[in-house]
Amino acid sequence: MKYIIILGDGMADEPIGRLGNKTPLQAADTPCMDELALRGRSGLLDTIPEGMTPGSEIANLSVLGYDVPRVYEGRGVLEAASMGVPILPDEMAMRCNLVTIEGGLLKNHSAGHITTPEAAELIDFLNDRLGSERFSFFPGVSYRHLLKMKGGDKRIACTPPHDVPEKPFRLLLIRAMEKSAQQTADELNRLILASQEILPDHPVNRKRVARGKDPANSIWLWSPGYRPAMQRLDEKYPIRRGAVISAVDLIRGIGVYAGLEVIQVEGATGLYDTNYEGKAQAALDALKQHDFVFLHIEASDEAGHEGDAELKVKTIEYLDSRIVKPIFKEISTWSEPVTIAVLPDHPTPCSTRAHSRDAVPFLVYYKGIEPDEVTSYDEFAARRGAFGLLHGDEFMKQLIKH
Repeated sequence: MKYIIILGDGMADEPIGRLGNKTPLQAADTPCMDELALRGRSGLLDTIPEGMTPGSEIANLSVLGYDVPRVYEGRGVLEAASMGVPILPDEMAMRCNLVTIEGGLLKNHSAGHITTPEAAELIDFLNDRLGSERFSFFPGVSYRHLLKMKGGDKRIACTPPHDVPEKPFRLLLIRAMEKSAQQTADELNRLILASQEILPDHPVNRKRVARGKDPANSIWLWSPGYRPAMQRLDEKYPIRRGAVISAVDLIRGIGVYAGLEVIQVEGATGLYDTNYEGKAQAALDALKQHDFVFLHIEASDEAGHEGDAELKVKTIEYLDSRIVKPIFKEISTWSEPVTIAVLPDHPTPCSTRAHSRDAVPFLVYYKGIEPDEVTSYDEFAARRGAFGLLHGDEFMKQLIKH
């Protein structure tokens, strides 16, 4: 048996008035996912452990079957693994977003979805002006970048910027959770404020403003941690070889620590214009050589953060027609059985433009599975599924045992 998880990041949502009080999953035309739900079994999965924030790093680790409170060390170190940036024992890594501040408010978490070449120029500039033996900036993809700090104290409270659109940024600056971490908090806040002094006049931002685009006029630092101790998936489950396909450094970094081969796809953007066909083909090619493939699609999450319900519906329809359909069609012709699972990692409701901790719907299908009574794939239909409500690593255990 082989396995593929197709994960639509942030795909789950709440009923929306302008969609006829349907969720984007209910409003979207998804004949292939509905067919898999009809032929397979469904359920709900609680991906966020008690006391933890509903971030993609937490949720995706849960989906992959990890004991998150034990292994989680922050988002930065996971992304560093994907970027090939080594984290030494005395170094703390943090996510470094490029964001837009306007009128004292954190207008958006992505600097208007700044391009990777523009962002790389700004991160190099920041490293030249603000970098030191203690602080180093590393460029990533679009708005997602990395800061390393030597000797930092991770006992600080940081706010994920995608959770607080249009909120006063000064109220969201880093706070020390322990007295000994106050110096770390102060130094990091000084970096944030210093970036706001030098970024607005950079040529990249002047050009963006001239074109009517949001400038990347501040950094935002969050999710600190040290190098995690994670088992490989092939040490946890009977999987000989596995692969991960994603446009997002965070997911690729999880894959590195999980012992999965990271497969890059040209044109994978993490947005609605990503190379769906290329990712589907890469997943099929990987399944021929591997026992397990984790295929991650970011687009729905970004649409949720923008509060764009119509775009979110479109991203879900693209996932169905351009990812799930070709994969299901192809593996249906194979002699070796393949288990398909489809799910989000967490909801990203358009109403709040932030992640929520509600359980997410999932479906599982393979040839010979006994179907349950569910006939479509969405948040409400899955409540009637035979799997019921699963928590954390129970999903992966259920998946692999079949």
